[in-house]
This record gives sequence, structure tokens and C-alpha cells, in this order.
Amino acid sequence: MRLRICAVGRLRAGPERALADDYVTRFNRTGRALGLGPLEISEIDDRKGGGMAGEAALLQRAIPAGNTVCALDERGKTMSSPEFARILGRWRDQGSNGVTFLIGGADGLDPGLREGADARLSLGKMVWPHMLARVMLCEQLYRAATILAGSPYHRA
Repeated sequence: MRLRICAVGRLRAGPERALADDYVTRFNRTGRALGLGPLEISEIDDRKGGGMAGEAALLQRAIPAGNTVCALDERGKTMSSPEFARILGRWRDQGSNGVTFLIGGADGLDPGLREGADARLSLGKMVWPHMLARVMLCEQLYRAATILAGSPYHRA
């Protein structure tokens, strides 16, 4: 099952980009044997300045047909890493073509896009900058793969 992160904005070279790339590489290595991956990141840049509606249109076009869509949103469901791993495994086992995770821009996701998602995930009650949210999601995807693989990376 292919995974995609569609995020508004571009990560420039630096520690956030390096961390995200490292977790993507780790996920792809671990997930392959589990039927997960590859994980790719699609960066969306609204150069015309269309605001949330413009970003939503660009994000919508980046979602592959038939994918399960999970919106990252502060009003979404908070869950433990093992719960997240179980959901990812369930999507895979139910035969999802793929999963696309959406990360909005500075103002978040357009309400219509957010409400139309199959799932909404919160990384906690605090609001995170989208570049850190991307790194945190990449790490949690890698952690989920290691949990599903029975690896000792997750020690809880």
C-alpha cells in the first residue's frame, strides 16, 4: 500500500528536511516487507495566493484516485502510536489502494477538504508548524511500521 504526504509549502534544505528524509528512508526500508510503501512526499505550493480554497484545490488534485484520505487537523482524533499502527495496518488489510495524509498551510486545511477526509488525525492539543508536523508524521509512520514488524524501536 503506497503512502503519500501532501503538504502545503516546501521544506528547504536544513534539519527539518534531513529528518523527514531520514524517516521516509527508514519507513520505506521497514515497510516494504509489511506491504507498506513506498512513502513519498508531495509538496504543494499555492503561487497564485488562492488561500485555503486554492490550497484545497491543489491538494485535491494531488490525491491519487481510490486513496484513503487522512487529514491532519488539530480537531482530529488523538491516538497512541500503537493505535495509529493498528489503523494503518487495517487500511492495508482492507485493501486500500493507498493512503494520502494532508497537511495544510499556515491557516490549516479548507473545511470542505477536512470534512471530506476519511479520517482526521491530531498530533496533540498543541498546534505545530507545518514543517514540524511533517517530520512528526514521518516519524510516526516509521514507528507504526516498526510496531507492525515487531521491532524494538517502540518501547512503550
